[in-house]
Amino acid sequence: MQRNLPFIAAFVLALLAAAAMSMYTVDQRRYAIVFQLGEIKDVIAEPGLYFKWPLIQNVRSFDKRILTYDAPEPERFITSEKKPVLVDAFVKWRIVDVRQYYISVQGDEALAHVRLSQTVNAGLRDEFSKRSVHDVVSGEREKIMDEVRTKADADTRAIGVQIVDVRLKRVDLPQEVSESVYRRMETERKRVANELRSTGAAEAEKIKADADKQREIIIAEAYRDAQRTKGEGDARATALYANAFGQNSEFYAFYRSLEAYRASFRNKGDLLVVEPGTEFFKYLKSTGRDAK
Repeated sequence: MQRNLPFIAAFVLALLAAAAMSMYTVDQRRYAIVFQLGEIKDVIAEPGLYFKWPLIQNVRSFDKRILTYDAPEPERFITSEKKPVLVDAFVKWRIVDVRQYYISVQGDEALAHVRLSQTVNAGLRDEFSKRSVHDVVSGEREKIMDEVRTKADADTRAIGVQIVDVRLKRVDLPQEVSESVYRRMETERKRVANELRSTGAAEAEKIKADADKQREIIIAEAYRDAQRTKGEGDARATALYANAFGQNSEFYAFYRSLEAYRASFRNKGDLLVVEPGTEFFKYLKSTGRDAK
């Protein structure tokens, strides 16, 4: 019995090795393809523990998650204005049909990237050729990405791949084009600035003319109101004078003479040449007794 122990141990080890070779697990983040003598035997998408025939069957796994293809260098495209632009883009994709993916690109991610690059670049070239520089830089950027994603997704379904998203990281003009565009933009901005200045000057003159007109109207109305008030005051004064004269004509004549004296002899240097007996000095010659 003891002489058979090595053979029994070897047999048990062989069984354990065969059992280990016949079992495999599938991660929830991956697909698995079971090959039998080089041909696809089964595709497993659900995670868990599975069995296979050792030595006859082998298993390869493929990522189920969203993957990224980022172009190593910006691509050059031509707009509808025949202007070149440099575009830096990346693609989000994932495997949805692992069997078709293996048949189309032998499960090689590098080959899949080549196919994705060709498809996405063709879509970008087509979309950029329909639009101006302004549209591709800012105006219709979101629309371009949506259109390219839809077209690329329809094409890559043939290799078992879904295009989740296409993003434009950067859209630049080549150096030689940038300078001419900037000069044209500068010229356009100067033209707009000159138009705005001209419009502003015209509006300023219009406002000034209207202000001058309003000023003249206000002054005329104020003068009219002043003359009316003055006339009303003169009329009232005249009425008061007339009323006072009617009540005591002698006192009124005396008061008027005093006003005349005050106006005539306001300054010491004033000189008045009249005859001494003139009526002007009537109240100066009169005494208080004569006045009574």
